[in-house]
Amino acid sequence: MSRRTGRRVLLAGVALAALVAGAACSDGPAPRPAPSATGPSAATPSAGATGAPPAGAPARNPFGAHWDWSRHDQFVPYLEKLSGSATYHELSWCDIEKTQGSPDFSAVDRIAERSRQLGITLHLKIRTGVCWATGGTAKFTRGQANKTESAMPRDLAAYQSFVRALVQRYAPYGVREYAIENEVNAQQYWAGSPEDYRRLVTAAAEAIRSADPQAKVVDSGMSSVAYGMGVADRLLRAGQPDQAVAAYQAYFQRRIGTRGRLIPAVADPAALRAALDNTQNSRNLAYLAVTEKLLDDRVVDVRQLHFYEHFSGVPALLDYLRAETPTGVPVQAWEVGQFWKDGADDAAARGDEMVKVVGQLVAGGVHEVLWLPLAYNPDNRAGAEVRYGLLDPDGTQRQAGAMMAALAAAARDATVEPVNAKGLTGVAFRRGAESTLVVWSTTGGTVSLPATAGVTGGPVGADPAARTGALPIGPSPVLLRAKAAPADVLAPIR
Repeated sequence: MSRRTGRRVLLAGVALAALVAGAACSDGPAPRPAPSATGPSAATPSAGATGAPPAGAPARNPFGAHWDWSRHDQFVPYLEKLSGSATYHELSWCDIEKTQGSPDFSAVDRIAERSRQLGITLHLKIRTGVCWATGGTAKFTRGQANKTESAMPRDLAAYQSFVRALVQRYAPYGVREYAIENEVNAQQYWAGSPEDYRRLVTAAAEAIRSADPQAKVVDSGMSSVAYGMGVADRLLRAGQPDQAVAAYQAYFQRRIGTRGRLIPAVADPAALRAALDNTQNSRNLAYLAVTEKLLDDRVVDVRQLHFYEHFSGVPALLDYLRAETPTGVPVQAWEVGQFWKDGADDAAARGDEMVKVVGQLVAGGVHEVLWLPLAYNPDNRAGAEVRYGLLDPDGTQRQAGAMMAALAAAARDATVEPVNAKGLTGVAFRRGAESTLVVWSTTGGTVSLPATAGVTGGPVGADPAARTGALPIGPSPVLLRAKAAPADVLAPIR
């Protein structure tokens, strides 16, 4: 496995570029080849028929979600609050083309149309699966949909034809981003080698760009665990062993022991090195390396992040992304959530943590943050809510859902900048003369914001109220609104 030594700058320093411009990925690689003359293998809707947004139109809201499409109708009232955001749908060649030569896109058509109706931009994640197109027999079957791992196609030209047909079909719906596979660092998702994955992405990228020159290629999205291992490994290689151990402990504080020896307790650098050297974690680092080579070579246009850990792990993760992502390549978090097996049933604490995670990611320059799941499925195999939803299973909004909706309302069509001053951290959104800040204390104590004319504030998810006295800001996030720059809003704090 190659060890990367380069260091790059990913995110802006104090003030980020406008959210709209950032989401458009305008600073990507050189122009793409002209579209192929080969049409899709099934009828494709016309742009006029779908009323799709203008080509390349960016998401106007960084806060979105991923949901179970079988429960779409239950979720519509809430999803309307996330308009202008993005989501993704995962599909497989083997599912769409169960019989060679007879693809059925109808299920994806419905999802693309429903997303468009909601004003939510759809991204597609293209997997192969295991079937006639790949040969072999699946070793892993997951979930109610009986998903399997993916294997390398027998015929890359046939695979490219499928990808071209897919892209040509969904470009009129406004689909512009296509991820290749999912979490290939995990054996239950990818049966090939890192070199196989590189060849597959290279072939897919060629097909995508020939079908739609405006389309963007996205990597598979390494798992949240793989990113944590990458964070620790980078700090070890940089000669910072104590910081590496601290970052590992913060990142994995809820995971220790949940996967046996794969995520062990670590107390010193020697134990950390041993953990990184086990078979699965070596695989994690190998697939991070090949993904980053694809980014370096601009085979891939967008880096996909997955994160399910405690909010205290975010700063080290952002440092990793700054160092290991080429300049100008956007980062999008297609999967963000709370993995907390047997976690506390405390709606306020869950919502606070959600705000801290997504707020830090957006403040750190991540262009899209999609919460997963929107609502958990009570019939899942785990028999419990391992990943926390913004909604109850029937679509009823939880406190965390109200808080996410408030963030979406503040961020829509706004510019974004980080807040890190006066003992507070968080994110600020600016739209015209108005600023909305979401901040919390960094010390665990309380910071007092004196009553100031024109400044309203209160808990995230509630309407901010005018203050007649000082506003205490503690560990729970607070939303502030005023017709002033963020620094001016916080200036009265002494």
